[in-house]
Amino acid sequence: MEYNFFALISRMKYIDRWALMRNNREENLCEHCLEVSMIAHALATIGNVRYGKTLNAERAALIGLYHDASEIITGDMPTPVKYYNDDIKTAFKDVEDIACHTLLDKLPGDLRPAYEPIFFKDADDENDVYLWKLVKAADKLSALIKCMEETGSGNTEFSSAMGTIMNSVSQMAETYPEVNDFVCEFLPAYGKTLDDLQQI
Repeated sequence: MEYNFFALISRMKYIDRWALMRNNREENLCEHCLEVSMIAHALATIGNVRYGKTLNAERAALIGLYHDASEIITGDMPTPVKYYNDDIKTAFKDVEDIACHTLLDKLPGDLRPAYEPIFFKDADDENDVYLWKLVKAADKLSALIKCMEETGSGNTEFSSAMGTIMNSVSQMAETYPEVNDFVCEFLPAYGKTLDDLQQI
């Protein structure tokens, strides 16, 4: 029997983000998910090394890789629409959950249990809930990096979004020390030129 899961997942590269905004450089969902995966892994690692946490950094990376996979079915809903009010936010969350189950149904039955925890958090596991919050923070950091790149290349279209996202990241940094460390130690480098980045 044939299964469509991975062929569908491969379609993430065809989904453009920030579709309602003028981009100097378009970003697809695959690129975004890879960046979120790397940042989420870093945040979990910082938590373990510096703050005595026992987080599964590899799991954080996997959640990051798949965190927007539901958009293969739903498309990329602009944030101002998705969070316009609580009713829309709740309804869209339900749609995302259905989309995730639809994707999981494209796997063989024996593999599905291994993938379900990548799509759905264990609300009874404190560590897992914290890990998903770090993935959400990584998602915001990735969006902030995109805004920095766009405004840095003269695209004022992203100025307002950058302010809003910077505000969200600042609030997360007050709650999660891992986020604060990333913002202080790694985020400034995203504004540097390639020559600057290669300096010892």
